[in-house]
Amino acid sequence: MRAEIQKSVDEIEQVLNLLRRHLDWDTAEARLEDLNNRTESPDFWSDPEKARDIMRQRDELDVQVKAVRDFSQQVKDNIELIELGEAEGDADIVKEAETAIEELVETARRVQIETLLNGEADHNDCYLEIHAGAGGTESQDWASMLLRMYTRWAERRGFRTETLELHPGEEAGIKSATIQIKGHNAYGWLKTEAGVHRLVRISPYDSAARRHTSFSSAWVYPVVDDTINIEINESDLKVDTYRSSGAGGQHVNTTDSAIRITHLPSGIIVACQQERSQHKNRATAMAMLKSRLYEQELEKREAAANAEAASKTEIGWGHQIRSYVLQPYQMVKDLRTNFETSNTGAVLDGDLDGFMEASLASRVQGYADKAE
Repeated sequence: MRAEIQKSVDEIEQVLNLLRRHLDWDTAEARLEDLNNRTESPDFWSDPEKARDIMRQRDELDVQVKAVRDFSQQVKDNIELIELGEAEGDADIVKEAETAIEELVETARRVQIETLLNGEADHNDCYLEIHAGAGGTESQDWASMLLRMYTRWAERRGFRTETLELHPGEEAGIKSATIQIKGHNAYGWLKTEAGVHRLVRISPYDSAARRHTSFSSAWVYPVVDDTINIEINESDLKVDTYRSSGAGGQHVNTTDSAIRITHLPSGIIVACQQERSQHKNRATAMAMLKSRLYEQELEKREAAANAEAASKTEIGWGHQIRSYVLQPYQMVKDLRTNFETSNTGAVLDGDLDGFMEASLASRVQGYADKAE
């Protein structure tokens, strides 16, 4: 076997060993069997809350165990093919198996990161807020580009999105927007995207074709599921109603059905305008508020770097996480990890996995260090 391929096999084996340690492999299969047996019990759903928790544990463990088994088998099969091809002098078999192993290396890196997303809310759906910074039309247009970028990223992963609130700009773009992203590990992947995003480009709104710098922020927080209890006092809330905004036409509300809730102790503000029913919008806004308060508590526990809500953060130079330069050269660079690419079109079309994986890699390395 060529040295390069042996190096790839060794890298895959390192990933597999890390995953096995993380899962406590000696007991993982027995735990999965026990969870499967419990779901088949006749009285399993007599306690719905407990049943949902068991199902969640079972599904997560099943995905992780299956990933380890599949990778182990695929590596074994391709090593055997290489040995067979070399013994029979069949270069085509060897090349095909070597290509498969190289592809497994890339897949193993992604699975390694996703499998080790084990934060308290990493597996949850999430809310994503986009806010335009100072700068009027320029920043509002940039905010709409960010919203499209994250929506396209979600579509690429097969996640579903739902717009909860959107305030359009006066001339173009958006002032702010909130969407819910639904999918396994949605929060775990997106949580590293919170911060200020900077755009440098020739402005399409400047007749002199000058270069402009714009800022917009993204804020991400997990959807709180039924297993998490967040208590909110009604006396701590300021509730405002307003008319839903939109592009016009028959679907724009003619009543004050949109809801904005301010949590006075924390200063957190949430809004929802997706439904025509004020009651439904209030319920959704309350769910969003619970999620924001939960995220705030998670940050305290985890001593997260971004402890303030995006709405309270200055959207400018001092809080940047990523720079998108379209002029005079093409480059998107993450200022925390130094991960960069010149394929700006792909990034703005939702190709963000490289940036997210780089941001999450330090967490994976942390697990590796502890396991050694």
